[in-house]
Amino acid sequence: MIKIAVLVSGSGSNLQALIDAKLSGQIVGVLSNRPDAYALERAKQAGIKTALVEHKQYPSREAFDDVMHQQLLDWGVNLVVLAGFMRILSEKFVKAWEGKMLNIHPSLLPYYKGMHTHQRVINTGDVYHGCTVHYVTAELDAGQALAQGILSVKRTDTVETLANRVHELEHLVYPQVVEWICTGAVQHLEDGSVLYRNSLLTEPVQFCKL
Repeated sequence: MIKIAVLVSGSGSNLQALIDAKLSGQIVGVLSNRPDAYALERAKQAGIKTALVEHKQYPSREAFDDVMHQQLLDWGVNLVVLAGFMRILSEKFVKAWEGKMLNIHPSLLPYYKGMHTHQRVINTGDVYHGCTVHYVTAELDAGQALAQGILSVKRTDTVETLANRVHELEHLVYPQVVEWICTGAVQHLEDGSVLYRNSLLTEPVQFCKL
């Protein structure tokens, strides 16, 4: 069984979606860098182990990441899921978990890497927006995409309404991709490619919500 750790910094709505999905794998731990993250309470309510590693307590990003890395090893983790974890990870940490670490980004990558994606979509007048689940690599938001949730941008959308709609889509797409990995439907190969249902992915799987 795949053992999953979820890294969080905030309320943990994507964590809740993963818990509610009753995955084939087991969420063995939830780690946060913030003591006030409500995600820790969600984990406790679900009977999941938690760990608090406050980044402010460490002299460098690498030192902080080393402590996180050791905690993940102690939990026997096979898959790391970033769910609103608001820290840039060191290259050493990313390399250690490459092919075993996922993130969900609120845009249709490769468009709008980085921050403020909803505002940028509105500014540009895009017709479509969404989210992308991808493997984490040292280059920001550049790892292999596994799935994208797509929605139509409404004329009446604001940054807030668009963010809320994308967030709802994340709760559908993220658990599905994690479940694929838990069941072996998606596999990360040594050469960096992704095997999905016996065929190499050239494009991420797409989910649409109009």
